[in-house]
Parts: sequence; C-alpha cells; structure tokens
Amino acid sequence: MNKGTVKFFNVSKGFGFIKDADSDNEYFVHASGLVDQVKDDDEVTFELAEGRKGINAVNVKLA
Repeated sequence: MNKGTVKFFNVSKGFGFIKDADSDNEYFVHASGLVDQVKDDDEVTFELAEGRKGINAVNVKLA
C-alpha cells in the first residue's frame, strides 16, 4: 500500500492526481479507482495499476 496526498480532484470531471509520500511521483486517479470520496489535500492510501495511459492510483482510501 502506498501513501500520499491528493494534489487535486475534480469531482465534476471525475479525476485528479495523487502525490506519492515517498517520492516525487504523481499518479492519475479516476473516480472509478476511489473507495472513499476524496478532496484536495486529503491523506490517502492507494495501490498502483497499469492504465491505458500509464500507471494509475486505484483502491484509493482515506488514510
């Protein structure tokens, strides 16, 4: 399980980005990858999975 912070999440468009806590990496997150509702600056845990355009955050939960 990775830990990070929601950099931003656009509810109306259904996507955003999460900044990894252990590196400078940022990961795309789609609404379909959320377990809990998230908003900007929320602390979250997540897993990574291969998506159509690269690595995506999935199983995103509030920490």
